[in-house]
Amino acid sequence: MNANAATLRRTKIIFTLGPATESEEMLEKIILAGGDIARLNMAHAKHDWVRTVIRRIRTVSKKIGREIAIMMDIKGPEIRTGDVAVPIELQPGEIFDFTVKPGGEREKSEEIRSVDVNYQNLVNDIKVGDTVLVDNGLIRLEVLAKNEAHIRCRVLIPGELKSKRHINLPGVKVNLPSFTEKDRGDTLVGIAEGIDFVALSFVREAKDIEGLREFLTANKSKAQIIAKIEDQSAIENLEEIVKVTDSVMVARGDLGIECPFEELPIIQRAAVHACLTHGKSVIIATHMLESMIGSPMPTRAEITDVANAVLEQADCVMLSGETTIGKYPVECVGILDKIARRIEHEISDHYDEPAVFTQEKMKVLRSAVVMANEIPHSHILTFTRLGFMARGLAALRPPRSPIFAFTPTVEVLRQLRILRAVEGFLLPFASDPDETISLAIHELQKSGHVKQGDKLIVVTDIVSNDRLIDSVQLRTVR
Repeated sequence: MNANAATLRRTKIIFTLGPATESEEMLEKIILAGGDIARLNMAHAKHDWVRTVIRRIRTVSKKIGREIAIMMDIKGPEIRTGDVAVPIELQPGEIFDFTVKPGGEREKSEEIRSVDVNYQNLVNDIKVGDTVLVDNGLIRLEVLAKNEAHIRCRVLIPGELKSKRHINLPGVKVNLPSFTEKDRGDTLVGIAEGIDFVALSFVREAKDIEGLREFLTANKSKAQIIAKIEDQSAIENLEEIVKVTDSVMVARGDLGIECPFEELPIIQRAAVHACLTHGKSVIIATHMLESMIGSPMPTRAEITDVANAVLEQADCVMLSGETTIGKYPVECVGILDKIARRIEHEISDHYDEPAVFTQEKMKVLRSAVVMANEIPHSHILTFTRLGFMARGLAALRPPRSPIFAFTPTVEVLRQLRILRAVEGFLLPFASDPDETISLAIHELQKSGHVKQGDKLIVVTDIVSNDRLIDSVQLRTVR
């Protein structure tokens, strides 16, 4: 996928792996089409499958010379209904029980239908008047009463209740751990296979992220954390969560159920703004091209939705069912690519001054972005061992100049995939920083990313009096 700087797409594409995309052949097609990060949804994945597909992704990436990243999206706490022998057709106004203690006593004269729930402490978390949403909000009930054995509700919006349906409780603080035993087991498998990102579901507060960070550190993993914003608690604690996480995912599926739907665009914009303010990457996820699960073309509304995510300057857009079970997974990636490029071209001439951060190092990076904005057809070149330089430059959102980031480690190379406008390259660093710069420029020329006469704003360390200092240089490609 060698391409000159003018054709580089700034917005990154995440695709979820599934039956439609897990073969070597399909992986190769989807990576060549522009997929940047493969997502493994652990709600449905077995450990043997995880090991197999991670190794397959690494093999295919190496074969075609394009290292992509792998995100493990762990399931998190979940409240579900139990099994039912046959679907229950709930009627409007019907009184219905959620049983938290199977076999709990009820008055024998009552002929009230019920279903078990997998979370016994639900009776302590919920209160009379709360809303219970079942099966992605398709069924709505109101809590009328409760005791230690069951929760009595009235059906407000009827529907067919099947086995193991997901329950959402808008506005209810559920006292389940954010990082479950299942999550621990899944994450350990991911760590052993070298995953690049862990997406934590139903993050409610900063300490959820801190707990996962401690687990990763204890298990010697450098995987970065993506906080999934999915309920009202996360929105209330958004600033604190953004400060301690590496990235944020606006998970619009559950978020659209947990919050009033008219608030969703406002929440999305607020999350993106918070991430830009704190220099964190942000992903817009769910229903980007949902209609393309079965259709070869997106709806006009979906096109506009994707375009808005690009206009808001999200780092990534994400595909879910479109690439797990959809008929047109490669086409979906191609359409995201096409929309992103067109919108990025449109906004390249209309940009705001980069955000001002308080850290001294970020002020140095800001000066590089300001220079890039003022010099036509310039490119930013940086060098990073841990990814900080690249993350800082990406957070400043240069509107036209691509960011070429060189790193000596393949793990950091993969993690650069999440950053807007960053194109990563693997390069062993020489002991002399000037030699490293020369090697990087030669690589960019060889790959067709720059040509003679192009201007490069070089952000790096230089040696001065036997110590390294931050520097911003303007160079012309010879």
